[in-house]
Amino acid sequence: MQYSREVEEMVCVCKGAKHDPAPIPEEGKWVKAKEIKDINGLTHGVGWCAPQQGACKLTLNIKEGIIEECLVETLGCSGMTHSAAMASEILPGKTILEALNSDLVCDAINTAMRELFLQIVYGRSQSAFSENGLPIGAGLEDLGKGLRSQIGTMYGTKHKGPRYLEMAEGYVIAIALDAGNEIIGYKFVNLGKMMDAIKKGMDPKEAYEKNVGTYGRFAEAVTVIDPRKQ
Repeated sequence: MQYSREVEEMVCVCKGAKHDPAPIPEEGKWVKAKEIKDINGLTHGVGWCAPQQGACKLTLNIKEGIIEECLVETLGCSGMTHSAAMASEILPGKTILEALNSDLVCDAINTAMRELFLQIVYGRSQSAFSENGLPIGAGLEDLGKGLRSQIGTMYGTKHKGPRYLEMAEGYVIAIALDAGNEIIGYKFVNLGKMMDAIKKGMDPKEAYEKNVGTYGRFAEAVTVIDPRKQ
């Protein structure tokens, strides 16, 4: 260690106060985090790129400072899907400090990592008060059956009004209108469940029909339209 001449000539004064870091909640315990290995938890972060063309939701499950599991979900940018593929290989096995300083290929994913890092080192994790935290694999539970991201895609114009295109339930096939041309429900197909059925050998047409459902007062529709064509 190098010291300046001014410091070398100073008198040594004993430090009296012992001021430890404030404890943070981690997996059902209060932890005074002093090293990277002291950090545990599962949490989420959201990031965006400079032109704000796309966004990323990043989920990490961290045990003793090491990323054991990651889920990278992207929206709005085709190139970001390829970046996410690379990030899913880069992240597992790194410490959260390594990950913070790794190039995760896309600005939105890097920003999500920054936001998530801040949350977890301050104890703001989803599993803060869960004893022993969440098992590896818990990230997949956010996706639900069919393992597809929860997507909402809506479009509207002043001239022609709103169009529902995708809901949490699935891909919107049709929207139901009442006598005043207001939306009262929609019909959807759950693509995740449909693909699972096809992979198990079900005929595609049957798989499609078995995974179609409706929401709202679809049966009371005066008019039914295809939101992508009408």
